[in-house]
Amino acid sequence: MPWLLLLILALFGGTSHAQELTLWHAYRGSERATLESLLEAYSAEENGITVRARAIPYDGFNTKLEAAGPRGHGPDLFIAAHERLGSWVQQDLIRPNPEALSGVSETVEQALFHDGQHYGTPLAFKTLALFTNRALIDTPPTTTNALRDLAKTERDAGRVGLAYQATEPFFHAPWMNGFGGALQKEDGFALDRPGAVAALEFLVDLQSDNLLVEEPTAVLVTQLFNEGQAGMVINGPWFLGEVDPSIDLGVSPLPVISETGEAAQPYLTVEALQVSAQTAHPEAAWRLAQWLSAEPAALKRAVEGRQSVATLSVYNHPSVAGDPVLMAFQAQQASALPMPTDDRMAASWEPLARAIRRVSRGAHSPSVALAAAQTEFEVVTAPPPKPTNPTPYLVAAIALVLAGLVFIARRAWSARAAIREHAYAYAWVGPAAISMLALVVLPFTVGAAVSLFAHDNGQWTFVGLTHFWDILLARDWPITSALSFWFTLVVTVGWTLANVVAHVAIGMALAMVLRSPWLKLKGVYRVLLILPWAIPNYITALIWKGMFHRQFGAINALLDAVGIEPISWFSQFSTAFAANLITNTWLGFPFMMVVTLGALAAIPRDLEAAASLDGASGWQQFRHVTWPLLKPALLPAIILGSIWTFNMFNIIYLVSAGEPDGGTEILISEAYRWAFTRGHRYGYASAYAVLIFGVLVMYSKGTDKWLSRRAA
Repeated sequence: MPWLLLLILALFGGTSHAQELTLWHAYRGSERATLESLLEAYSAEENGITVRARAIPYDGFNTKLEAAGPRGHGPDLFIAAHERLGSWVQQDLIRPNPEALSGVSETVEQALFHDGQHYGTPLAFKTLALFTNRALIDTPPTTTNALRDLAKTERDAGRVGLAYQATEPFFHAPWMNGFGGALQKEDGFALDRPGAVAALEFLVDLQSDNLLVEEPTAVLVTQLFNEGQAGMVINGPWFLGEVDPSIDLGVSPLPVISETGEAAQPYLTVEALQVSAQTAHPEAAWRLAQWLSAEPAALKRAVEGRQSVATLSVYNHPSVAGDPVLMAFQAQQASALPMPTDDRMAASWEPLARAIRRVSRGAHSPSVALAAAQTEFEVVTAPPPKPTNPTPYLVAAIALVLAGLVFIARRAWSARAAIREHAYAYAWVGPAAISMLALVVLPFTVGAAVSLFAHDNGQWTFVGLTHFWDILLARDWPITSALSFWFTLVVTVGWTLANVVAHVAIGMALAMVLRSPWLKLKGVYRVLLILPWAIPNYITALIWKGMFHRQFGAINALLDAVGIEPISWFSQFSTAFAANLITNTWLGFPFMMVVTLGALAAIPRDLEAAASLDGASGWQQFRHVTWPLLKPALLPAIILGSIWTFNMFNIIYLVSAGEPDGGTEILISEAYRWAFTRGHRYGYASAYAVLIFGVLVMYSKGTDKWLSRRAA
């Protein structure tokens, strides 16, 4: 039957060569639209190959990739900046190039070179450059002396001399590298080189002349430039999408450093198309990579996607050669320094940022600050603990499980009659119990087990209780250091106590006022006062963060209006702690107010009236009548509120960010930093989490016993 043969060929033989490639990227806007249109064209052009593009959020891209790739759930190829190259090679996530790179600059080629091989096909690069408002700046400066002179002119005109995120290591890097203080050199990796000290001294000079914006953020820099309050900005190509289209924008390479004669050297990141080591279609993946980097596709990415592409021949095309922005970034590439692929690079950002901020606020000299940063860096990048024999732990775990099973079996056997009698009740509770087991108990058990392991570039080593001993015995830091567990615990307890007292006092006082019979429009006031609790706390935190700004914040504007010197809120512990406290008090008092209002509604007015007739004052009525009747409702709310506050991550992270020097971190934010900003020490962070859980369990048990005694 010929028709049957044709059907079999169509179903099986016809699709034997069909291949589907999955590509991950983190592009947005025009870059994403251009990439997806190119992939559609490639799928139509290449018979039997379909490319599925998947956009992954930038913040979680690397974590998702490193978790999914080794388990066979990752993409066939992905587009990412090259800086994690060393880690990816160690984790066997990517394949080396089958052919030598060609048609790209030496700087781009150097960025993708690791351990004697090239990895990935370069698509585009990103680096910092100098943006100018040409209505304010006629000619961009070519040296740092000229930059300083021009910034002084701008300052004298009532504008910010130079706007950029000066306290962030990535934005400070052009000066640091240009002064010869590059982190990675032939002699190793170091943060305290003489050139790095000179770069910080240069930063201090700019600040002492009032040429820089105080407490700079990305949003503030953009706002100042768009409002014409800053004529010069240091930023990257992502800034193009944030600039007001009405501004006559100029882009030029960063100036030569007058003291050294060397060009400022910003970091260069190369966005390369990497082929996964786990892909089943490596040849097809490499063909797609070569097609996307070839001149026709690269030209479209440059013109439509506004990318600084890595393909050199594109810059000879009239549509690109006539684009001053793309040509400026291409010129900047020549002096840029490829971001080191050493996996220690990620661990250098936090200690280097601390050093820059210490110097910026005058707390330390550049040399002292960088020496402290080097010490922190060495601790964070220390080799993982030595492996521990897991046998005793396995025996103990099995014994605990068996003991638990025996205990449950004995309890069930002794209560077998009651279980049979109420079997229907267990059927109702069963789904909830299973859900709790799957969603709470199992994840907690896995998380606790992680604390017994050390993680290093995708490799897990069993180290037993070493992390707990390191934390509790303060082996890495002095006990008085802001990075030690005990210091952070004291701060966390003080933070919780101060917040709960403020929440209860303000909430109760407002509830008493709202209960007063003489007050009109109570409903309106209740709605207004509950709004801080109704608004998402991260939005509130960002609003308060802006209001606490040293130079442009509303709070300092009010202080200045009444003749009080503006405060640099995040430069010392007391004011940074106060900023966090004020923000969280604003968020927390409505909850206590609502609880108190509900409890007050249940208190008979007759009791207070009787006390008043007996001659009790207002305070005596509250102390001897109202407060005793409020306590049964308020105490559980206080316990719940204290647990919430103990783990209030958002406020610490978004308002003070732990400043100064990590002094306002709490335990939960410290655990986060150990997991994601200090070399991905997941085991150490999990140990922190287990200790936090232990502290809260002891607190809950203690308060439960206290309440039980008072009830008796």
